Amino acid sequence: MPIECKMQLLPLTDAEFRRLDYRVTEQVFASHNELGRFCDEVIYKNDIARRLQHCDLGDVLREVPAVVTHDEFRKTYYLDLVVGPAVIYEFKTATALTNEHQAQLLNYVLLLGGQRGKLFNLRPPSVEHFFINTKLTPLRRREFTIDSRRWQESDERSTALHRRLIALLNDWGAFLELNLYEEALTFFLGGEVLINRPVEISQDGVVLGEQRLRLLTPDTAFRLTALTQDQPQCEVHLRRFLDHTKLKALQWINFNHHEIELVTLAK
Repeated sequence: MPIECKMQLLPLTDAEFRRLDYRVTEQVFASHNELGRFCDEVIYKNDIARRLQHCDLGDVLREVPAVVTHDEFRKTYYLDLVVGPAVIYEFKTATALTNEHQAQLLNYVLLLGGQRGKLFNLRPPSVEHFFINTKLTPLRRREFTIDSRRWQESDERSTALHRRLIALLNDWGAFLELNLYEEALTFFLGGEVLINRPVEISQDGVVLGEQRLRLLTPDTAFRLTALTQDQPQCEVHLRRFLDHTKLKALQWINFNHHEIELVTLAK
């Protein structure tokens, strides 16, 4: 199985979810009111889990492992709290919640084939919270198309990148966090030490410094993005970047919902 977890999320009706979430949120606010806003994240998680154990909400599971595999690749995520076990809750102690925090929780929900999750931030004076909802099932995430009309495979490494990407998508589906696909592709192409290399950036013949890129060959890099709009503007800036390196090409893979766009940017 490409995704392994020792527990499965139980289905909930909307009414059941609201009742459970009300009780959980009540305890999160109680913990914040009691401890204040300057504790470390782990302190809040321990206190909230302790409080929920006495709320008759079913199992309250801490640091639930979810393992993603593909051939020899293996990555383990740890979910902060699963209550019911039906709903995933994640906790942060950040200045403010960001899109990255929301994407992380969505990734966890999708990994377990769930529909809902909730994110809390306990650092502000008032607790921040954000719901994640999705209708994407594991089957629906595998309904993707590949647009490779602008993709060129001038070397074996680009062909290997293309083939492995398709294999990962067939195994995991789309919509998971971008770093997961990037880490897996890097692993199969030779690993971080071989792939993640410094590249000189120059302007008018003057070297401005080095920046690490993921290289397929000494003169070809690859980059993954997850843009659902403004791709033409991104391409303009990627070409500008490429022009200030000694690279000859950049293999660009964009995850656009159910469409995976493959583009070769060459000098």
